[in-house]
Amino acid sequence: MDTTTSSGSSPATLQLHSIIPENPIAALELSFPPFLRLKRQCLGSSVPGEFFLASCPSIVLHVLTTCDLGPRDLAKLEATCSFFRKPANFSPDFDLSISEVAALDICQKRAIFKCMGEEERQEIKRRCGGSWKLVLKFLLAGEFGCRREKSQALAGPGHSIAVTSKGVVYSFGFNGSGQLGQGTTQDSWQPLPVRSLNGIRIIQAAISTDRTFVISDAGEVYAFGKVCFSEAKLEVPETKLITTPQRVKSLAEIFVVQAAIGNYFTAILSREGRVYTLSWGNDERLGHQTDHSCSLPQPLLGALENIPVVQIAAGFCYLLALAFQPTGMSVYSVGCGLGGKLGHGLSDSDASEKYPRLIKKFGLLNIEPVMVSAGPWHAAVVGKDGRVCTWGWGRFGCLGHGTEEAENAPKVVDGLKDVKAVHVATGVYTTFVVSDDGQVYSFGSGGANLGQQDDVDENTLTPKLVSSLKDTKERMVHVSLTNSGNGTGHTFAMTESGTLYAFGAGNRGQLGVELGENLTERAEPAKVAGIDLS
Repeated sequence: MDTTTSSGSSPATLQLHSIIPENPIAALELSFPPFLRLKRQCLGSSVPGEFFLASCPSIVLHVLTTCDLGPRDLAKLEATCSFFRKPANFSPDFDLSISEVAALDICQKRAIFKCMGEEERQEIKRRCGGSWKLVLKFLLAGEFGCRREKSQALAGPGHSIAVTSKGVVYSFGFNGSGQLGQGTTQDSWQPLPVRSLNGIRIIQAAISTDRTFVISDAGEVYAFGKVCFSEAKLEVPETKLITTPQRVKSLAEIFVVQAAIGNYFTAILSREGRVYTLSWGNDERLGHQTDHSCSLPQPLLGALENIPVVQIAAGFCYLLALAFQPTGMSVYSVGCGLGGKLGHGLSDSDASEKYPRLIKKFGLLNIEPVMVSAGPWHAAVVGKDGRVCTWGWGRFGCLGHGTEEAENAPKVVDGLKDVKAVHVATGVYTTFVVSDDGQVYSFGSGGANLGQQDDVDENTLTPKLVSSLKDTKERMVHVSLTNSGNGTGHTFAMTESGTLYAFGAGNRGQLGVELGENLTERAEPAKVAGIDLS
């Protein structure tokens, strides 16, 4: 900019010039008044480096953390610019690079991480591979797999639970055992908040026949309904009914982030990625020899003792674990292998595993699993590239391969080859898949819970678009369907904006929608009112 003023009576004129200095670095070294001089917020030389904001690392750190970059983004920055690899000289660990500091700061935004002590943080860093970027990857993988700290709706056998993004819990449906947590045993079709949990932020939930578990951001587990960790045939005679949430004392020493309920057992996942099981321990069915009614958590021994797990999924008599390693994620299975549901290529009862075993087929398919889902008798995985694999019993076409034949190892669903999946949910011989563009596909046992209105009584052997959800013109992000019980199930589909749609069986109020006279189910999705899941 160049300013000149005439000596005559004419007014001053302002002339603008586009001037590029011959030496840009020299231009940066021009003297500025003290009040305009930048102050460095960390130790080190003030000479600008190869990155133009090298003299302002605090600003760079602020940008990295507020943009909420992922571990891959931070690693790419380190690979392309030495500024992001060098020690940033930030207190207290002066040796950390600015990318590592950013990863640590982003981790601290997570509820389950921010309350960790320093020793606990260093332990999880060690288990994840020695880098805060890997810890961040571990945390994000867990959030993706089970919507931790995000809104969710769970369709149980007869009752339902919804958790808002703020941690408020709603319940509705059958309540014969107090599994709604409302202090009574009266059914309710209208979603009501569980008021005894006021002031406690819930980040995860699990439900099954006659019981409910919810998990707080402090890692505490609250239970209501039947006080047991397995289904009726394995319960102890003095089983109690709890109609308001009570903390599970046997889990008090474990910071829990997820629970999964099978027919014979309950599994929990700790903040550090360790898996514990309760009940169904006789004959080493899950790697321990305790009594089947034991309510004390038993660590899952074997291959996963030193490998952190980010997500668990429980079927009728088996457990899947999505394991985290610096080189990528993999799936391990344990329990009853009847029907091939453990995914190891075997189908009879001899295929059972007492200790977790790696499912090797994903390596052969060149698929990195990012989400697992366990139905009672079949299972599914979403790969990082959006492919979907299913295996186990194929009754009613629930595997989506065009037949009702069983598959003893994961097999890619060819009917979804033009779809990039981001979510999969399995139920009683039924499977749902959500694509990256918000469309929903289903296949398996016919019925109102499948969402296929045109063929409500027909089985669907290959993936078919759920047109009734597409007609809502809303983007779906999550599906939950009944995963246990012998009766007709129901399904929830949640939109990006937090709207919840329900369809399927509703005879006990489990849809959260008032049905007309003499109606027991809905084939067409209906909005569930009274819950803000945004």
